[in-house]
Amino acid sequence: MALQFNQLHQGDCVELLKQMEPESVELCFADPPFNIGYDYDVYDDKRGDEDYLDWCRQWMTGVHQVLKPDGTFWLAIGDEYAAELKVCATREVGFVCRSWVIWYYTFGVNCKYGFSRSHTHLFHFVKDPKNFTFNAADPEIRIPSARQLVYGDSRANPKGRLPDNTWILRPQDMPDGFQEEGDTWYFPRVAGTFKERQGFHGCQMPEQLLGRIIRASSNEGDCVLDPFSGSGTTLVVAKKLRREFIGTELSDEYATKINERLEQTKLGEPLVGPENPLFSAPKTKDGKRLGGKKGKKKASSTAQKANGQAKGNVTQPDLL
Repeated sequence: MALQFNQLHQGDCVELLKQMEPESVELCFADPPFNIGYDYDVYDDKRGDEDYLDWCRQWMTGVHQVLKPDGTFWLAIGDEYAAELKVCATREVGFVCRSWVIWYYTFGVNCKYGFSRSHTHLFHFVKDPKNFTFNAADPEIRIPSARQLVYGDSRANPKGRLPDNTWILRPQDMPDGFQEEGDTWYFPRVAGTFKERQGFHGCQMPEQLLGRIIRASSNEGDCVLDPFSGSGTTLVVAKKLRREFIGTELSDEYATKINERLEQTKLGEPLVGPENPLFSAPKTKDGKRLGGKKGKKKASSTAQKANGQAKGNVTQPDLL
């Protein structure tokens, strides 16, 4: 019997994917274990290289089988196996890579003898490079341009532009530093003090990040699959955005928590977090200083205006 939509299924994703109807979902987002020794409750995150890569080949093959011919697959992965999994997905499983996106975040993992890690790789794969969903005109995935924010240029597209690539030092201080057609996204990582933090899973994705992916690569009524449901964010965002969803999760404890979270989620409910995280933190000149000194309290008029667009969604400060 095929797995039902709008449900979370507890068990091994490799086996559960075999039970799904072939070519039945439009979008898959996967954030698998990175094989870096993370302390999951039931999964061993310390596999040998060949064992890990073979396992990834198995579940990615399952994803390919359940995606429709025009389906899309997004993969989140760390540095250690990013290159290997891109090669595996394209040369062995049969996907085509449209973009190699870098998710840049603050509150990065501190390293004593190296630069703090503050990014995750996001691969955008499709089955058919000539037939796939990409809603470039959706205003919810577009962002203000430098022409709008900085230069007051009458040629600016009032709808903004697609996210772009750049070297980001502190995004709040350089809105004009973004260039067109890029592949570096800025979203704050979900820290322990954030409102959206669930607390039962240490690797929680921001709702707004999943919102951008789901809006861009699917339409209302489409089905979104997450084979590593984890904290349940993919399924929750899919439900909020009026998509069908289906998830698998190995951990019985995580599965129970995810189902509780899904029960509390309403169709059409707004996503948690600032829509434009560039304005979720004060600029450097407006920030606090050591010794009791403070910067200017009043934000610039453009920042105030843009921040007003996300009023009601800003739930936490985002300080680098």
